[in-house]
Amino acid sequence: MTRYIRLYLYFLRFSFSKAMEFRVDFFFRVFMDSLWYAIHLAFFWVLYQHSPLMGGWTFDQALVFAAGIFVADALHMTICSNNLWFFPLLVNKGDLDYYLVRPVSSLFFLSLREFAANSFLNLLIAAGVLVWSLARYPDPIGAGTVCLYVAMLLLGSFLGYVVNFIFLIPVFWLHNASGMRETFFVLSRFSSRPDGIFHGWVRRVLTSILPFALITSIPTRILFDPGAAGHVVHMVAVTAAAFGVLLLVWKLGLRAYASASS
Repeated sequence: MTRYIRLYLYFLRFSFSKAMEFRVDFFFRVFMDSLWYAIHLAFFWVLYQHSPLMGGWTFDQALVFAAGIFVADALHMTICSNNLWFFPLLVNKGDLDYYLVRPVSSLFFLSLREFAANSFLNLLIAAGVLVWSLARYPDPIGAGTVCLYVAMLLLGSFLGYVVNFIFLIPVFWLHNASGMRETFFVLSRFSSRPDGIFHGWVRRVLTSILPFALITSIPTRILFDPGAAGHVVHMVAVTAAAFGVLLLVWKLGLRAYASASS
């Protein structure tokens, strides 16, 4: 474990050094995401001008939900996005060999090597919006409940990474990940909608098979319903199952991988 922590610290130092060489891109990314945050908040504000509830949530609850979306997205963009974006290119060019021969977990090295320092400030901004939305919430929320919410939001963010990676692994056989990547991006829009607006089999799919509702919506529901212990168990079980699927298809993909040396 110590070796992995030390290795990740090297990743961070290298990423921040590289980001400072492209300062225009650094600040443009901050401006772009800040504008996206403002537009998303305005979207919910406009909706609640016409209805007091949406998916069973008030405007104050929707603000917390939106802030959770910002945090989950910023975590993904900061930690995983660059790595997953270039993964199909590594497979097709045979450059994945560089990651497979390292004396550490190939999934760890591949998923975390590139830390997007230019998105890190956006993560701080998103966290600030979340703190603000919780602070302005009119009803008292216990510290334990907030801690559980943060833990579930982090778990949901990890689940988002797992599902994203699973959608990319077919590149080992298809040799083109653009279709699967676009499919993931389209489906991921469900994560920015309250799960309460979905019913029947659609809701069951979004909370189990394609669990996009678990990324931010269910953690928010846990925050406002302290008695929803079943949601916690469900999130943990689905995340564990999804990670097991990722490990399985990763091994199958490696068997089909034609390395540069083959």
